[in-house]
Amino acid sequence: MNKINTQAFEIINPDTLYHPKRNGYSHIAVVKPNMRIIHLAGQGGENKNGELSPFFDQQVQQVFYNIQQALASVQATLSDIAVLRVLIVDHDAQKHQLVIKTIVDLWKTHEFPVCTLIPVTGLALPEMQIEIEATAYTA
Repeated sequence: MNKINTQAFEIINPDTLYHPKRNGYSHIAVVKPNMRIIHLAGQGGENKNGELSPFFDQQVQQVFYNIQQALASVQATLSDIAVLRVLIVDHDAQKHQLVIKTIVDLWKTHEFPVCTLIPVTGLALPEMQIEIEATAYTA
């Protein structure tokens, strides 16, 4: 069993399940008692001015930038995220691989959070192509 301890939670990938590393996520996050819980509302690919790029890859980059900015405002980082929920409009293999590559690049030195990808037909704004909700934990 692959167990990785972080300060606030432990990531576990049991040997009895396939190892999800190539897909940019982990199976289990066990949160230690009395941790500060940080819930991030679904972040879209809009910039500070509320503008959305028409390109999926640019929205993905902006989503993760927005997540990092939100976390920084409460003294947290990407490595504090235990859970991601990814919603993708008109999901396909190319979009999935782009999200995986982005997660792998951003979590280079940390275990991946647990993650659920949910294909959807639309989001809050017609131009939104991706939205990511996150839950982070810190001491």
